[in-house]
Amino acid sequence: MRTFDARELGFRPDPSSLKPLFKIRPWRHAASMFLDWLAIAAAIFICLQYPSPWLYFLTVVAIGARMHALAILMHDATHYRFLKNRKWNDLLSNLFIMYPIFSSIEKYRKNHLAHHQNLNTEDDPDWVAKLGKRAFTFPKSKREFFLTLFSYIILYQGIMDALWFLKRFGGEAEKGSSKPEAPFVKIAFYLALFGGITWLGIWQYYLLFWIVPYLSTFFMFQYIRSVAEHFGGLSYDSLLTSTRTVKPMLIERFFISPHHVGYHLEHHLYPGVPFYNLPKLHALLRQHEGFVEKAHLTKGYAAGLLQELSGEHTHP
Repeated sequence: MRTFDARELGFRPDPSSLKPLFKIRPWRHAASMFLDWLAIAAAIFICLQYPSPWLYFLTVVAIGARMHALAILMHDATHYRFLKNRKWNDLLSNLFIMYPIFSSIEKYRKNHLAHHQNLNTEDDPDWVAKLGKRAFTFPKSKREFFLTLFSYIILYQGIMDALWFLKRFGGEAEKGSSKPEAPFVKIAFYLALFGGITWLGIWQYYLLFWIVPYLSTFFMFQYIRSVAEHFGGLSYDSLLTSTRTVKPMLIERFFISPHHVGYHLEHHLYPGVPFYNLPKLHALLRQHEGFVEKAHLTKGYAAGLLQELSGEHTHP
């Protein structure tokens, strides 16, 4: 088992500078969750007010992006970076994020913590699940990469990913999970959700504005992020080159890199730092000699990442 430790960097940031970055601010997390849901509601409202095929397409893209953003917040909650009370941390994350996307934080946590403890090894469940698959084999031409993205737009690859996702993270939490989920809460949630949809007679809206984005752009953005974090152009010869930090352009922050998720190297170094403090952690690490020169830092998804994936650019 290969467990990465920040001490492998060769330097240790001042503990007095690091300690404040671990402090959680539940209101920041809750406000971000509220705004993500508000953006989804606003996109649906606007589309219904001004219906057109092009606006519907943009709505699907926007909803998928905010679904992805919610999943990033759940990722923080997986590390208990939402609430100090772990029961409420998991319950609220399940009700407002994981149950709507047909999973649970308890099952995701078991997988995700193993990923952190065994990064890029045969004991890393994420690495094993993706390594060797054509979608995660690089370099590849830009044409092939965009064809992969197109396969999500037409729902084909999203359906395949959803089946894979539900097999890995659906159902009940496996034995050995850090904390078992309460199945009656999950059952009650789905009874209320599907009963309410049936009673209101809005199944068509649920399919158009939730299931279609879920099976297309949600998984497409998940795929782009997964590739950016651990595939294509990485050497894996040290901690600093085993994952990638991507500094997104402004528009990329909304669609691909919400809630500072691009700071993935920093997250692996210090997973206890909540998402809103990752920019400060990055700035702190940049002050130390060797970080910028050795770390795999990429500027932009479209400009930088795409070149690295196609083999046109290598990290200095």
